[in-house]
Amino acid sequence: MMTDTTAMFWPMIAHAFLVFILYYLLSMRRGAAVSSGSVDIRQFKENLSEPAESLLVHNNLKNQFELPMLFHAGVLAIFICNADNIITIALAWIFVISRYAHSYVHITSNRLLLRRPLFMLGFMATVLMWGWLAIWLATS
Repeated sequence: MMTDTTAMFWPMIAHAFLVFILYYLLSMRRGAAVSSGSVDIRQFKENLSEPAESLLVHNNLKNQFELPMLFHAGVLAIFICNADNIITIALAWIFVISRYAHSYVHITSNRLLLRRPLFMLGFMATVLMWGWLAIWLATS
């Protein structure tokens, strides 16, 4: 049964808030690096190298514009084609929750043994969403 709601958009909004949080955290960490004197503010003019204090946040923020772009495009396509259902909504939430968890691990311990499975969970959720869309389009 397809949904007649905008429920698919809430995971997108939740992911956008993760990006906003990361931008804020990046700004705070860069500001702290400048305040401590470990970085000259002019370094950010061309930003050829990220200071150690903010490097993990900077790298994680870049990650939010890689696989998540396929997620957002998939959500929009699923919604536009009226292919959304409880499963696609659940997959979208799995993706977003995995991104929050991946970000937390990335900007704290940065343990690859934790990061990779979290990334793969979100990756698989996105693949399944696109797979469902392909099936829906092929059979509609």
